[in-house]
Amino acid sequence: MGRLSLNIATTKKWTLREAVDGAARAGLPAVGLWRDRVAEEGLAESAKLVRDAGLRVSSLCRGGFLTAADVSGVRAALEDNRAAIVEASTLGTDALILVVGGLPEGDRDLAGARERVAERIADLAPFARDHGVRLVLEPLHPMYCADRAVISTLGQALDLAAPHPAEEVAVVVDTFHVFWDPALTDGIARAGRENRIASYQVCDFNLPIAQDALLSRGMMGDGVIDFAAITGMVDATGYSGDVEVEIFNADIWNSPGDQVIATMTTRYRDLVLPHLTR
Repeated sequence: MGRLSLNIATTKKWTLREAVDGAARAGLPAVGLWRDRVAEEGLAESAKLVRDAGLRVSSLCRGGFLTAADVSGVRAALEDNRAAIVEASTLGTDALILVVGGLPEGDRDLAGARERVAERIADLAPFARDHGVRLVLEPLHPMYCADRAVISTLGQALDLAAPHPAEEVAVVVDTFHVFWDPALTDGIARAGRENRIASYQVCDFNLPIAQDALLSRGMMGDGVIDFAAITGMVDATGYSGDVEVEIFNADIWNSPGDQVIATMTTRYRDLVLPHLTR
């Protein structure tokens, strides 16, 4: 299980300290952190907790929300993302996941919003580089296009990354968000050729979709995603980094954390690990 990482959103009711302790008890090597939990514990103390537990930080969620069109909104987004970059660096991860943002209220200009994302990435990339952090673009499932991410495919994310060196701007392959894409094979292969896969996140796509669509993620094997195929594609690129399990699901959140980790470890071992060669 040397590459399996608990994204602490999966055990949402645990504090950061509890999640780190739970991951360490289970013998996991890494955790993916969220900024709200880091803020509760304090940045320096969070870094120390992970370090003292012998774990690594596979990623930090999240920066982004870069689509504001007004001056104050742009300023606030840049300030928040620079703070997130510093946090990632302090925590010892080079992967800051960016959810780029949806349409501002009353705005219907998707093309314009995407242009503003490109502009903000250009603003932030040098600062990220100076701190040893990559801006990791996350394409989200199209049902979140309007409110959370105006990029929906790996191809779109890679096009946004293309003007920048791979060590500055990269992408995350999240099975929930990209499994549906008819161009997924080409997108993953391109991301590999360009050395831009900074993170691989796994969970399933459950049906029926939850009333709150954010909570439709499921444990691997409970939904419709072909993990053998997608993991094989990612592995073929040479990706050898951590594999995060990131699940938003009310039933899982209400389950005991140790039980959740035990289940995710078993599902990872059965459904993902056999298709990793590194």
